[in-house]
Amino acid sequence: MSTWSGTAPGWTAGEGQGGPPYAPWQPPTDIEQRLYEAKARGDWSAYLDTLAATELFHAVSRPWADANPGYVRLFPHWDPRTRRHYVTVLTEGMLPCPAPDPVYMENSLGWYAATWKDPDWWLAVDPGTPCEAYFAATPEHRRLWTHHAQRMSGWTRKGRLRTLRVGGVFQGPVAHGLACGALLCVSNGSLWNAMGWHGTGYDRERGRLAEWWGITTREEWLSAQERLLKGEMSNSSWEFVLEVRRAIAREYGGAVEIDHWREVVGRVVRGRAEQAAARGAVGLPDPGAEARRLQHLIGRIVRYEARFRADGLLREGEYVTSVLAWDYGRASKMARWGLGARFCDVGEAERAVVRAGRAGRLEYRSWEAFSAGYVLGRCLHFDDEEFGGWYEEMLNAHRVLTTDPESPWLTIPWK
Repeated sequence: MSTWSGTAPGWTAGEGQGGPPYAPWQPPTDIEQRLYEAKARGDWSAYLDTLAATELFHAVSRPWADANPGYVRLFPHWDPRTRRHYVTVLTEGMLPCPAPDPVYMENSLGWYAATWKDPDWWLAVDPGTPCEAYFAATPEHRRLWTHHAQRMSGWTRKGRLRTLRVGGVFQGPVAHGLACGALLCVSNGSLWNAMGWHGTGYDRERGRLAEWWGITTREEWLSAQERLLKGEMSNSSWEFVLEVRRAIAREYGGAVEIDHWREVVGRVVRGRAEQAAARGAVGLPDPGAEARRLQHLIGRIVRYEARFRADGLLREGEYVTSVLAWDYGRASKMARWGLGARFCDVGEAERAVVRAGRAGRLEYRSWEAFSAGYVLGRCLHFDDEEFGGWYEEMLNAHRVLTTDPESPWLTIPWK
């Protein structure tokens, strides 16, 4: 392998002299674009900055990963051409389609600098691609990695629309279903249209599901996925009071006054309690207390909607028709989380994503209406009228998705 040299010691980068010899190339993501451009101009400080600000993935045997939860190990390979051991890391856009084995662990450049075992090993970044580079890993070189990691510690992609330009899905039922999860993708800075999901790496995807959802097995993932797709995961009281408002609007037309809404909800609750008692049901909640609870919920919804209108999530005179979007949007993401954790394969995840998109289209009339339903559901669950991070993250994601020219909400028709 011939190499060419640059300003930083201990690296090599492809064949030829003076710069990458490749024909015009479409980088899969913004990360590979920045690596390629830095390499093309010989700016290895910028190259290392980019590495320090992104996730780097290395392959691990799945049996080893399952037998050693919570541990990460580097597995170098020997290249007889250069007579060196290399630890290969891939950036997000270069990851292969998820397979049962191997799996990929994600860590930062700073982590590699701190945990590297053998100074004779080299780091291989995206080998075989136009943005490839190879770095020596002596203590001196790893101190340089640490310097770049510290310099880029505050940099984040969260809150941005990110697209997989090569290998991503852009149109059709799969793309529509993926776009139903785009609010979370923008909030987390993940690729909205990547069906072949590795997420934050095999171990962290499993950790995410265990911590937030209590999911540790395929059976538990299947149950949660199905409940989300059927709109059964969120609080049924939210949908009940919104259904009552829709019924009033259909019967009387025009805006629904809050006092009228509350009065009808109380009447329905008492009527259901009387019917249940007539059937001999026992242990029923006090209908008066139940009515007051739901009437309080109505007040919360009305106050959220007023804030939504002030912030542009709803137009003047509009209201949220349903909160099922919160389940359907999470179902789109749950399919990908399950794939990253290897609780399903790509085909199964794709079918779930398509179902999520179909359910959303049946319930809503536009991306904006879907978004308002999703944000309300999230706020009712997490925010408690604080209008803090749980709300602000979604408000920013909504604005990005309704204004960015490359947003799937502007390029994929709702119906």
